[in-house]
Amino acid sequence: MAIKVVTGKARLSYARIWEPVSVNGSDPKHTCRVLIPKTDKETVKKLMDAEAEAEKAGIAKYGAGFAGKKNTKMLKDGDLEEDESCHGHYFINTSNKNKPYIVDMQVQPILDQSEVYSGCYARVSLDIFPYNAGLNKGVTSVLNGIQKVTDGESLGGVRHKAEDDFSVIADDDDFLN
Repeated sequence: MAIKVVTGKARLSYARIWEPVSVNGSDPKHTCRVLIPKTDKETVKKLMDAEAEAEKAGIAKYGAGFAGKKNTKMLKDGDLEEDESCHGHYFINTSNKNKPYIVDMQVQPILDQSEVYSGCYARVSLDIFPYNAGLNKGVTSVLNGIQKVTDGESLGGVRHKAEDDFSVIADDDDFLN
């Protein structure tokens, strides 16, 4: 039982969305952190409601021992993080073994990987559900897709584009001689 939530305008962080990454020997996944401004009351409410519904479903499916587990809280308070980019936000760490769809504002696929990065703003589609993996129980999310809304300051260092750094060199240019 998954609950679909599409966020309002959120910021991507730790965006490893183009190629799957393995962490500590785990199965490779496409991952990112979704930063939701605390001022976006509508998205925050949708996520809190979906998390509460998933926790109830977890209790119904896995028993009363599911409730109150440390891992049941999916939506985290960014003000409690050392990473300053999280301050003023709630955040969700999300992933998927399958590549998420990545589209522009006209819902056309984005193929240029430099267009969607840590720091850009996007709407994000998530499936939220309970899980029970032995002693590890909780509420989690799967990253379905990303719709880029606008650029933002890169959170992964300085970003350069080739067209900003170089000009076209003609075959007969003196530079080639």
